[in-house]
Amino acid sequence: MELELVAIEKPDDVNVILGQTHFIKTVEDVHEALVGAVPGIEFGLAFCEASGPALIRRSGTSPALVDLAVKNAQAIAAGHSFIIVLGNVFPINVLNAVKMVPEVCRIFCATANPVEVVVAESASGRGILGVVDGMKPLGVEDDEAEAERKAMLRRFGYKLG
Repeated sequence: MELELVAIEKPDDVNVILGQTHFIKTVEDVHEALVGAVPGIEFGLAFCEASGPALIRRSGTSPALVDLAVKNAQAIAAGHSFIIVLGNVFPINVLNAVKMVPEVCRIFCATANPVEVVVAESASGRGILGVVDGMKPLGVEDDEAEAERKAMLRRFGYKLG
């Protein structure tokens, strides 16, 4: 078995969702879940088929984001993996809808951070072992940092009061 670290390529302001699924119908069902969750959503989706023709299946509402999703799926090249590249929404706006798609088995990450994917390759194929999502902690928040975090959540409308 060989291990490889694959960096997700994306602009800083783009979010990604990386997951594992189990069926070719994933592309249509995830597409429908995304457009149903946020009207006017901009995204690209790529799914690595694990058998049969073993193609990268793709969909989306933005050709540039579809191309970016395909480019990353080609680099990861792990069977039954999928990547969603989000343009004008955050993962929090769509993540539950994606997780509710019956074919979705696992979400590895949902982030705007730099991401590296730990991929294992054996004689039978490639699989995702996990991800490196962002940097390690630089310390523990103090009272001032806690107050700033809570104020930010209220400014964004995620918490009341």
